[in-house]
Amino acid sequence: MDLVGFLNYAGSAARTATVKRAGYSDRAIRAAVVGGIVVRRRHGVLALPIAQEDIVAALIANGLLTCASGARHNGIWVLREPPVLHLQCRHGNAKDFVMHRESVVETPHIRPVASLTDTLLHALRCRSEIEAAIMVESALLQGRTNLAYLRERLPGNRNGAARKVLSQVDGSADSPIEVVARILFRQAGIRTETQVELSGIGIVDFLLEGRLIVEIDGESHMQPRQVKKDRRRNNAGTVKGYLVLRYDYSQIVYQRETVLAEVLHVLRRTGR
Repeated sequence: MDLVGFLNYAGSAARTATVKRAGYSDRAIRAAVVGGIVVRRRHGVLALPIAQEDIVAALIANGLLTCASGARHNGIWVLREPPVLHLQCRHGNAKDFVMHRESVVETPHIRPVASLTDTLLHALRCRSEIEAAIMVESALLQGRTNLAYLRERLPGNRNGAARKVLSQVDGSADSPIEVVARILFRQAGIRTETQVELSGIGIVDFLLEGRLIVEIDGESHMQPRQVKKDRRRNNAGTVKGYLVLRYDYSQIVYQRETVLAEVLHVLRRTGR
């Protein structure tokens, strides 16, 4: 593997000491820098010209990307990237980052990214209930963690809020916004069933109080073929006596109060 290949493997950048330990000589490093295929971002940090900036920042700060900043690199859902990087650092303090100290499982890879377990535990203690639940749900769906394992690592009163988040995760969502909607409905006290198969209609995202179908539309629902399919499903639901509401990503994420108000209005009007 050449130096460019190694840096790609490392996430697009690495500490010079790491590169040398991998067997690359000073001469090879200098040649790559002179040739412009590798850049010295600062003393001790080598990067590809198109390196990911969060990876470089973590290396410069001598930390690991974690919490919401580590989600994408760990291959799990994240509702939105935080405006400030979250880093796992054992020592030091940097005003430009959110710092996380504790570590339960060492990172298994060369990239400056915290282990999946640490990333989830930091998010459970740091992020909002919905944001943390989305990350845990994604890892749970992939079979890369389980709720009992995480709960055991959140002992005591100080972790009560984090354990409460775990109670909102059930592994039934097909997308991050379905996690948002499920929590929204259940916290409002609405009887919420997920991924329900209804005769003549198919599998619906949510069935509320046994009579209101709520569908969450992702990007695929904008395709003409899917639009026709959704229209047929809506009609089939109405014919069979169900009420139907549809919402898209922006409504679920940014207009939750309006969505909930509409759902409650329909349920009350029909005798909830």
